[in-house]
Amino acid sequence: MALEPGVQPAAPDAATRALAAELPSRLRLGTSSWHFPGWAGRVWDRLYTAKQLSQAGLAAYAQHPLFRTVSLDRGFYRPLTVAQYAAYAEQVPDTFRFVVKAPARVTDALIRASGGKGRAANPDFLDADVAWRTYVAPASRGLGDKLGALVFQISPLPGRWLGGIERLIDRLDGMLRLAGTASNDAPAVVVAVEVRNPEWLRPAFVEVLKSTGATYCLGLHPKMPPIATQLPILRALWPGPLVCRWNLNLKHGAFGYEKARNDYAPFDALVDPDTDTRAALARVIAGTVGAGQPAYVTINNKAEGSAPLTVRALAEAVRAASRS
Repeated sequence: MALEPGVQPAAPDAATRALAAELPSRLRLGTSSWHFPGWAGRVWDRLYTAKQLSQAGLAAYAQHPLFRTVSLDRGFYRPLTVAQYAAYAEQVPDTFRFVVKAPARVTDALIRASGGKGRAANPDFLDADVAWRTYVAPASRGLGDKLGALVFQISPLPGRWLGGIERLIDRLDGMLRLAGTASNDAPAVVVAVEVRNPEWLRPAFVEVLKSTGATYCLGLHPKMPPIATQLPILRALWPGPLVCRWNLNLKHGAFGYEKARNDYAPFDALVDPDTDTRAALARVIAGTVGAGQPAYVTINNKAEGSAPLTVRALAEAVRAASRS
């Protein structure tokens, strides 16, 4: 692993190194992507452009003591190849793991125009063969042991589809069974499903996760109920791993990404600390790793204002929860 010329990590202080050393080895904290200039001084040694960081910042990101994973979301928009995944794997230490988001081609019920408006039904939605060819096989073969979690984040369903979720659960079953074979190339991979409609959260959904060996991705987003309301799903799957993506502060509402981006840029401060969610998540993490299970938690800048600062605050909360 070598750092690209011109992108160097910020030197961690002693307190950060000490905090990282005290965290459970099964816990992997990280952010959603890494291309943010506003992280200068905390993740980067100086100010770089977003283009520089997107192209050459991953190796520097992976040097941060608290970052042991990252959510690789680029493939959501266009599936990546084995070679592209392998190139990412070459840039990080052997102990680093990727959380990889599935392409919209298999997780969105609609084919969308460039502005996001649905144009037509998507014939590849929850298609097992397409998911395998465009996502599971390339990611597992390209990343190998550095693949931590495959996340099928199912986009919000059209309202007229919500009455037919039982049929969609049957399709999900077939896709997850095929996805489970990724362990042939990535033995420790976790397969997880994140949803954006609470109507999914029913016994049949839990049974499919159980029977296929998949887990529920705790999605902290205003489209979903608060963390406490989602925890019964994880309890029903216990014992098992934790996969969590903390996406957006509840205060912004279900369609508040743009407002959060405007409020929080350049993502260098905790603008809206959500201490209740952070404390609840820390307890879930402590319980999961304390039971010998892995935990993957990735955080978006739009959760509190600055993903690196949320990672640090969450790490401190986990340390405290683990001691109590």
